Formats: sequence, structure tokens, C-alpha cells
Amino acid sequence: MPDSPPSIVPSKEPSLLNNWMSFLGIILAICSFIAVLALFGIDFIRGFTSPYTAVITYVLIPGGLITGLLLVVVGAWNERRCRHIAAKRCPPPLPHIDLSISSHRNTLIAVLVISFSFLLFSFLGTYRLYHFTESVHFCGLLCHSVMKPEYTLYKRSPHARVPCTECHVGPGASFFVKSKISGAYQIYATIAEKYPHPIPTPVKNLRPARETCEQCHWPQKFSGSVERIRTHFGMTENNDPWTIRLLLKVGGGDPSRVPVGGIHWHMSPETRVEYIATKDDRQEIPWVKVIHPDGSATIYQSRGKELKADTISKASPRLMDCIDCHNRPTHIYSTPDKAMDDALLFGRIDQSIPFIKKNGVQALVESGETSKTESEGLENVKKKLMADYAGYRDKNKILSAISEIQRIFRENFFPEMKASWKKFPDNIGHSIWPGCVRCHDGEHVSSDGKKISHDCNTCHIIISQGSGVETKSISPEGLTFDHPGGEISLEFLCSDCHKGALVE
Repeated sequence: MPDSPPSIVPSKEPSLLNNWMSFLGIILAICSFIAVLALFGIDFIRGFTSPYTAVITYVLIPGGLITGLLLVVVGAWNERRCRHIAAKRCPPPLPHIDLSISSHRNTLIAVLVISFSFLLFSFLGTYRLYHFTESVHFCGLLCHSVMKPEYTLYKRSPHARVPCTECHVGPGASFFVKSKISGAYQIYATIAEKYPHPIPTPVKNLRPARETCEQCHWPQKFSGSVERIRTHFGMTENNDPWTIRLLLKVGGGDPSRVPVGGIHWHMSPETRVEYIATKDDRQEIPWVKVIHPDGSATIYQSRGKELKADTISKASPRLMDCIDCHNRPTHIYSTPDKAMDDALLFGRIDQSIPFIKKNGVQALVESGETSKTESEGLENVKKKLMADYAGYRDKNKILSAISEIQRIFRENFFPEMKASWKKFPDNIGHSIWPGCVRCHDGEHVSSDGKKISHDCNTCHIIISQGSGVETKSISPEGLTFDHPGGEISLEFLCSDCHKGALVE
């Protein structure tokens, strides 16, 4: 019987991954995967504290991993298409999987394992990326030059333990989505350097205060008065102190149990206060509307600044909330005057140095106005004070004072962003900015002649005042304010003369 011809075994086609695009994708994906694992370990060991490591680990390198995998798929698809074109066949059929063929089975298992691993690490990376973008480090350090003023002030604020997103985003999905959309533009503005200097306030997209502030602060649970002590040092040779003790009528309370009064009457759920401001900074308020519990309303207009009917109809009155008074609850700029008072009061600057209050304030103001960088400002502060006290015998006191005044500059003046107390009104009180007297100026009158009160005792009473750090007597009935620089007419507002620096 003649030998049968040997069977011809068809040669196995090379892998579809045998092309430069897929090969490049495999290399990129493997390198990215190893880098992600290594950097995740480093981030874990460091306690997830570095914003730059987080950006590289959870944003940039995963982008390389995904790009690599896409190159693998696109390269394989392109290779398969080219082979069919070279063989002059019909358009390539859809992939066929036969689990009875071991190569198909092994390939499917490999794809499933790789896909599962990729999804697992994607979930982990997404989780870490979410928490990273919600972190204080992301908000304050990633865009360091832009957010330096806000982050510096935040760290020493009353809310330093409250994450940025608790106030700027708050709970719920809707504002989370809005914040990310707004944040996408902010990233573009930062990269393209299209952001304003300084960052303006009020923040238009900020969530209504009652949805954030009242997560912790609840006006219905506030009542009574709170004592406040203020010590001011004069611009005199001896830096003479003057102390005033106030009882602030915070008020508030639950209207179902007690009458609502005091400052937090403005936040009573039974009374609504609306207003129209002339500008976005809300420093001039010519129109105020009070809606009473019975539904009636009283409208007050500022004499000489009355709004016309068509202006009122086109405007959108703002419902008064926490932020209209507490507009700097966290990012609080200290004025040179206030910062020097605190430094002298707590002994960080020796009060015996002659004219140190006046000279320190001058050094801060002049350096803030003329310096273009922080380092230049610090050097200017030092030069000014060294010149002022060139003949002073105790150099150690002067050097210590200079160090403290430089700290004040570093924490309150940001020349690169053109940010200082001058650009950010603080509406608590009425000593530097109009604040309370934007409405309580005695000039807001209703159609029937009612006035918004201008009486000082409406919001606080003075129980003690006088020279020295400690006052000697207390008057529960309240005292008439004794201006330390001599009597002035009540027609003047504090903010007419006091601007946070030397008195004008």
C-alpha cells in the first residue's frame, strides 16, 4: 500500500498584538501599572498627605495606563484589518470564541483576569481620587500661588478643623456636581492664568449659608448675651492701652418657646429680611424689606439714595442669611492695627519699645503697598524698622519685634495676589468697615416714617471702659462710649476715620 502523502499543518498566524502600536501600548500599560502600585504605596506610607503625589498617582499615571490599553486594542484591531486587506478577503468577520479550543479558553481567562484587576484598581483609584479632590490639601496646596491667601488664613481660622468642602460644597449630589463643573473651569483658569488678582468675594456659586453653616450653628439654640473684651493700643510713645468690655446681644432662640431677639433676630424663621445692594460687594444697601410673621411687610429706603420702582422690579432682592454679617468666617484678614494690638497684648512685641505700634503699622502698610513679592515685603519691613530704631539700645527687643511684624506681614499680605485686608470687607461690627451700619445708619426710613435703629445699645452695651489692659469697674446698666482720642460727633461712623491702619 503506497504511503499517503503527509498532512500539511497550516502555519499558525502570528498574534494580532505583533505590531508596533500594541507593543508600545503594552510597554506603556505595564510601566504605568507598576508606577501606580509604587506611588500608591508611597502615598499610603506618607498618610495620603501630598497633593502632588496624589495628582501623579490618581490622575496622570492612570491616564497613561488607560492610553496604553487603548493602544493595545486599537493596534490589534488595525493589525487584523490590515491582514484581511492584504489577503484580499471580504471585510473581517466578528471575533469568534470557541471554548473547546484551549487557546481561546486561555485567552478569555487572561482577558477576564486583566479586566477584573483593572476594574478593581480603577475603583480603588477613583475612591482615592474622590477623597483627594475633597481634601484641604487639594484645595489649598495644589494651586499654591492662587490659593495661598485663602489657605494661609484658613489654617489659623476658627474653622481650621473644618474641611473646605463642608462649607463650599456641603452635603448632597447637586452641589457636588455644580462644584466639579465650576472646578473644571477654575483648573483651566489657573493653567491659563486667567484668574483675577485677588480672587473676589462674595463667591457667586457658594451654597446658601443655611444649608452649610446651620449643620453646626443653629440660631434657634443661641440666646442671651456674650462678653467681648477689646484692648487697643494708641499710636503714642508709650503705646498706651485702652480696654473696652462689651455685652453683645447675640439673642436668637426658639420662637415656639421664647421671644426671638438680639442680633440673631435677623435669622428668625418667623421673620424674613430681604435687601437690594448696589454692587456685588454688598457694601451699600439702599433698600431693605422686612416681612413680619403676620405676612405684612415694611420697606425701608435710604434717604437720598431711594431706588426707583423700575430698578426695584428688575432687581432680585437677596434673602438675608448668616454670610451677610459673617462674611469672613474663615478667611479672616487682620488689619495692621488689629494685628499689632494682638501682638502687644499677648506679649509677642515688647510694649516698652517707643512708638512700636505706630511704626509697626506704618511698616506693614508701606511694605504692603510697595512690594511685589512676599520676600521683598519682608525685607522692606525689616529695613523700615531697623532705620526707625537705629539708635535704640536693646537690639534684641527690636529684632524680636521685627520677627513678629514680619510674621504678621506673611500671614496677612500677599503681594503676588494683590490681597490684603483692604480688598476684603469684614461685615462683623462697624469699626473698620460699615458692617452693621449698612442698614443701621439711621437713614433707612419707611413710608410711614419708621427708621431702622441707629442706637448703639440695640446690639451691644458697654459695661466697662478705660485706660490700661484691665478695667477697674463694671456698669451693668451700660455706659456711653468714651472715645479715647477725644469727643467726636455721633454723625461720624467709626469707619469714616478708622481704616485698619493709621487713623485718618
